[in-house]
Amino acid sequence: MTTTSRIEWTEQTWNPAVGCTKISSGCKHCYAETMAKRLKAMGTPGYENGFALQILPQRLLDPIKRKKPTVYFVNSMSDLFHDRIPDGYIEQVFEVIEQTPQHTYQILTKRAARMARYFKNRSVPDNAWLGVTVENRKHGVPRIDYLRKVPARIRFLSIEPLLEDIGALDLKNIQWVIVGGESGPKARPMKQEWADSVRLQCAKQKVAFFFKQWGGWGADGQKRAKSANGRELNGRTWDEMPREALLAVG
Repeated sequence: MTTTSRIEWTEQTWNPAVGCTKISSGCKHCYAETMAKRLKAMGTPGYENGFALQILPQRLLDPIKRKKPTVYFVNSMSDLFHDRIPDGYIEQVFEVIEQTPQHTYQILTKRAARMARYFKNRSVPDNAWLGVTVENRKHGVPRIDYLRKVPARIRFLSIEPLLEDIGALDLKNIQWVIVGGESGPKARPMKQEWADSVRLQCAKQKVAFFFKQWGGWGADGQKRAKSANGRELNGRTWDEMPREALLAVG
């Protein structure tokens, strides 16, 4: 089962597994958990157990059926490197990725150490972008060093929700950085100076910068509904993409 995504930096979602468990402060108000409860109430297949982790092999071949080149966010409703997803199943996911070079796959994890172990003696398909969540200094920033160990053509950071000033970043061998505030009724605020700090570091280190959203709070520090300028930072929209990806298209 694949679905069109409302996430600004992708096109479709592909969830060969759903459900997860919380491991850091970035998980506190998990959007996927809220959505899974809603989908369970609607009787949507795959969510009979709500947000409990489930492997769904019946969805593995979905991208093979789609010939049109598509950008997929893999496991938007889970974490592919969750400790309860067997290596053998992850291998099946990557076999599908290798069999569909017309597609691009974006894989984001908070289990960066496991991802690095998994790829220690494995190669990464060129059409797989691998990323880690960086929500704060304690949990998020250490994941970057694990990501750097992974032999991916494109490595990216999802700094969302940005929960504090994350300080100086070493962006060596990182091709893309996404920044966003937390959304939802219990959203924690993001300060403009935190986002600006990341943007300036990306510019200095020549890394593509993408500002996804303010989320539940505006630059003025006021809580609000999402508005027309919800994606603007310093009066403009930042939609930069990895240079390597643009070269591949060109």
